[in-house]
Amino acid sequence: MIKNSETIDEFLARHSDDVEEAVRTAAAAEIVPRFRRLAAHEVDEKSGPHDLVTDADRRAELHLTEALGALLPGSAVVGEEAVHANPLSYEAIRGEAPVWIVDPVDGTRQFVHGDDGFCTLVALAQGGVVHASWTYAPARGQLAVAVRGGGAYLDGKRLFAGPPEPGRDLRVATSHPDYTTEEQKLALLGLRTSGVAPRPCGSAGLEYLAVARGESDATAFSWEAAWDHAAGLLLVEEAGGAHLTVTGEPFRITGGNDLPFTAARDAATARRIAALLAGGGA
Repeated sequence: MIKNSETIDEFLARHSDDVEEAVRTAAAAEIVPRFRRLAAHEVDEKSGPHDLVTDADRRAELHLTEALGALLPGSAVVGEEAVHANPLSYEAIRGEAPVWIVDPVDGTRQFVHGDDGFCTLVALAQGGVVHASWTYAPARGQLAVAVRGGGAYLDGKRLFAGPPEPGRDLRVATSHPDYTTEEQKLALLGLRTSGVAPRPCGSAGLEYLAVARGESDATAFSWEAAWDHAAGLLLVEEAGGAHLTVTGEPFRITGGNDLPFTAARDAATARRIAALLAGGGA
């Protein structure tokens, strides 16, 4: 817990390993045992057939809510499933208290289909600033950690995204058209140009990790849910990357962003993708 006037940075210096352990334990207890073993009654639809939730999502989020809250008394937890049940709980992100932002299974569709491209995302924020994040892909045995000002690491190895290779098409993961407005579809058409190779995204958290590793060049996303973006955006920043909305401003986890937005492996690529999105199909 934060003691007296201890800052979040001081808390993280003492408890980052405890957070990592909480994430690993929740996945081991609630997610991994259900991977490729889900029964039909353990899978439900939320808003439609492409928006799934499983017992693994629900139980892992409850596990993390209890564990993270115990580590940092007085903090709030904003989890995807809790917000689905009570949308007003999302407002904690805009408050001044420390807040844990949790996506228990990012890439639920992949998880349901037995694909290993899913992860657990946890970020710690305060006053709209993300201070640390954990991206855990249990089926791949990968854990990425980022601390603001302290770098990004994958399994203990420092990540540096670096600029894209000259002369190669930019690899950009984009929102699926089913989840975009007509205006956003038009903006995404701006990526259909020479020198850019857009493709539909998978798990947002793993797409951000691919950018931080330099395996992908950028994302172009059209939704704001903080549990999908908070962890990955810090990971990309600390690996040397940048993020911009379609109007050229950094993305804010508190909302009110002009969409779509991009996260890229370097600032020049972020500016290029944001400019193409601003130009749309014109």
